[in-house]
Amino acid sequence: MESVTYLNCRDGIADADLDRLRAGDSVELTGSVVSLRDASAARLAHALAVGEPLPISLERRLLYAVGPSPAKPGQIIGSAGPTTTARMARFLPALFDAGVRGIIGKGELHGSDAAAFTAHGAAYFAAIGGLGALLAKQIRSSRIVAYDDLGPEALYELEIDAFPVVVIIDRAGNNFHETARARWRRPGRAGA
Repeated sequence: MESVTYLNCRDGIADADLDRLRAGDSVELTGSVVSLRDASAARLAHALAVGEPLPISLERRLLYAVGPSPAKPGQIIGSAGPTTTARMARFLPALFDAGVRGIIGKGELHGSDAAAFTAHGAAYFAAIGGLGALLAKQIRSSRIVAYDDLGPEALYELEIDAFPVVVIIDRAGNNFHETARARWRRPGRAGA
C-alpha cells in the first residue's frame, strides 16, 4: 500500500514540507488554498507588473486552478474539480515571485512551464480531473476574497480537509509525468 503524506497548509505551506516531497508522492492537504483561473491569474499578474497592491497576500500560498460551479441549496460549493494549469502557465513566474509556493491543477507541464516551478522553488500538484463533485466534499468553506466581478473565476479562499493530490513536479525539478512515462516505455517492464 502506498503511503500518504499529510500536509497542513492552514498558514501557507512551509519550505521544509515542500523539500521532503518527491514527484509521485500522494499527499492529503488540509488548510487553506486560494482558487486561480485564467482571468484571476491575468489580473494578479497585471497588478504585479504595474506595481499595484494585491488584494491578498500570496506569501507561502497554494493556489488551486479551479472555477467552482455555484453551490446548490445545502452545499458549501458546487463541483470543484481542477482545471488545466497550462493555460495559466505564462502568469506563474510572476505569482511565484510574489510568494506562491505551489499550484494544484491538472494536465502535463513541460519545458519552460515546468522549469518555472524549479526556478522558483515551487511544487506542482495534480488533483484528479472529472471528480469535481467528490473533491467538493473535501472543501469545508468557501468565500470570495477578491475579484468578485469575475464570477467563478474570482479568487476564492477554500478551506480544505484531506484534499487528495499527487506531486507532479517537486522542488528538485523531477516531473512525475515524464518519469512514469519513461518507466512505462522501458523494455522488459512487467506486463509489456
